[in-house]
Amino acid sequence: MKLDVAAGCVLVLMLGAVGLPWTEAVPVPEPPRALPDARGCHIAQFKYLSPQELQAFKKVKDAFEESLLLKDWRCNSHLFPRTWGLGELQVWERPVALEAELALTRKVLEASADSALGDVLDQPLRTLRHIHSELQACIPAQPTAGPRPRGRLRHWLHRLQEARKKESQSCLEASVTFNLFRLLVRDLKCVASGDLCV
Repeated sequence: MKLDVAAGCVLVLMLGAVGLPWTEAVPVPEPPRALPDARGCHIAQFKYLSPQELQAFKKVKDAFEESLLLKDWRCNSHLFPRTWGLGELQVWERPVALEAELALTRKVLEASADSALGDVLDQPLRTLRHIHSELQACIPAQPTAGPRPRGRLRHWLHRLQEARKKESQSCLEASVTFNLFRLLVRDLKCVASGDLCV
């Protein structure tokens, strides 16, 4: 009889231990501190672009600067503030911001590809398309599977979206031209470095 009572007590304790996790509060997920370890996310390969790629982008920048000297352009705002950097965002927000920056840059440069600058734009546009496709694999799905943009990120995305509506093509060309190396060297490297970017 004593054995049955002891066995009953052990059984009650075991059931209690098994049921205990069910009564605990459900943990609230936090935004990831590092880029998703997705099978297709290979953004780390872009920490450093080759000298040949950077030289091709320098030709684009020089050509655009020459063409801008011939145009009468005035911008309403500084689209890419010098004081702002992706390191100020959370790790999961950085690819989202870079993707928007890259999408605007591509759109502006592709709109100019039919002009006299078409020859110097071919290789850089291929590189930007490749970076963009790799970057998209690193962005959390929106809106249900990942955290929603807020704060600085939301402001930055809105600013880039509004620029397409408010700024002239010449102003957009000037903005992306002057921001081109910051995008390729600083912002891209920051995203590729994950939480090592400060």
